[in-house]
Amino acid sequence: MSSTINMNPNSLVQFLQKPASEFTRKDIVRYCVENEIEFINFHYCGWDGRLKTLSFVINSEEHLENILEAGERVDGSSLFPFVEAGKSDLYVLPKYKTAFRNPFTETPTVDILCSFFNRDGEPFESSPEYVLRKAHKAFQAKTGMTMETMGELEYYIVSEEDDLFAVADQKGYHESAPFNKFTDFRLEAMKLIAQAGGLIKYGHSEVGNFTQDGKNYEQNEIEFLPTNIEDAADQLVVAKWMMRQLAYQYGVSLTFAPKITPGKAGSGMHVHCKFTKDGKSMMVKDGELTDEVKKAIAGYMDAGTSLPAFGNPHPLSFMRLVPHQEAPTSLCWSFSNRSALVRVPLGWTKPSDMAAIANPLEKAQNKDFSSKQTFEWRASDGFADTYLLMAALCCAARHGFEMGDALDVAQKTYVGLGVNIHDASNKQVQEALEQLPASCVEAADELQKDRQIYTSEGVFSDALVDFYIKFLKDFNDTTLREELQKDPQRLQKMVSDCIDKG
Repeated sequence: MSSTINMNPNSLVQFLQKPASEFTRKDIVRYCVENEIEFINFHYCGWDGRLKTLSFVINSEEHLENILEAGERVDGSSLFPFVEAGKSDLYVLPKYKTAFRNPFTETPTVDILCSFFNRDGEPFESSPEYVLRKAHKAFQAKTGMTMETMGELEYYIVSEEDDLFAVADQKGYHESAPFNKFTDFRLEAMKLIAQAGGLIKYGHSEVGNFTQDGKNYEQNEIEFLPTNIEDAADQLVVAKWMMRQLAYQYGVSLTFAPKITPGKAGSGMHVHCKFTKDGKSMMVKDGELTDEVKKAIAGYMDAGTSLPAFGNPHPLSFMRLVPHQEAPTSLCWSFSNRSALVRVPLGWTKPSDMAAIANPLEKAQNKDFSSKQTFEWRASDGFADTYLLMAALCCAARHGFEMGDALDVAQKTYVGLGVNIHDASNKQVQEALEQLPASCVEAADELQKDRQIYTSEGVFSDALVDFYIKFLKDFNDTTLREELQKDPQRLQKMVSDCIDKG
């Protein structure tokens, strides 16, 4: 345990000599007192998915105790449009395990994420964070398993055009500096996110790299490690906040917009999923995917047309979901296939001596690394509310276990390894598959049809689903995708208008 603690980037973990999951109120108080912390920041997400802040100056140990134990009240109607002004007060209570040292403030400050509660001291039913908790609880009750997820944050940095060490258009994948201009930004972002408790897997430059109107657009990605689905969502919202804060300091724009311009790589927020039971992976048995995984994938296939309501809640999202752009359009799954809606990536399913082959001084061990196996939902993007997206995926996975024909559905929607369904030679395969919606309006219609998947077990309230359907329909974007493809300037204006969304 000591080596795990001492190498942890979170200064609270190192100081308290315990994992963040075991933090108590007294731990936070002790850290603040002994490290002369002067401010506490409460963070929570409103309807726009962005992190909000409430700051407290600490005036005594008793005051700090009270802040951490009683929380504070906020105006819910200013955070959630479905909360009436006449009964808008909500409490925000800190989640001690999320505490981290703020890296941006000169004054010593500890930041902490919060949960919402209503006037009766009960969790606020329609808070996205609480919806996710309900979804995971229902999944665990149905399956006896824990759902872990990891997100991939793809983003563009927009800066002044620079011709030095230029990269060919759409050839930026895994480039190194100096061809990748914002390597230092990405590395610093990864360090700060890790210090805040984010479990980083890796970072790299992505395909998208182009110039337009005197600006350079460079795509990068930061990917996380699998962890409890609620913690995974917390990490993503903190990461997005930190990345924007860092971009502000660098004097550049950063956007998670799913599409910048036609013909260029869009940015997704893919979500990898993993199931565990008693700490053990339930993904692979005897080198093959388990029935548990196939049932969950079947749930994603059956709910696939309504999941974009939560994963792609903006007209720009559907500019990305077009053929020939490594983005899914058809409801299917496959191994290592980036044109599929659900991809099962390489997962070390066979005992391997690769390390020994690459390093002749190492002894072959035939070690089993199959616990690394995940499956990936590829449609969603950074405009999604992270908590609601994770909750919807959790509901869809549980739905797979409730379907009597789940394994048959999984078999029928499987496409073979290496089959590009966008290729003209596979037109018959594509035509046999159901297609993703092409607009927010279509996604809203599909959500109406599938609403029981999300409202069962009281996870999403009917009121929240109704509000979300209206929210999507108000975009009135049934023909917008075709219109924008013919009018790049209008698309560019839309991107500019919502560059900081999500």
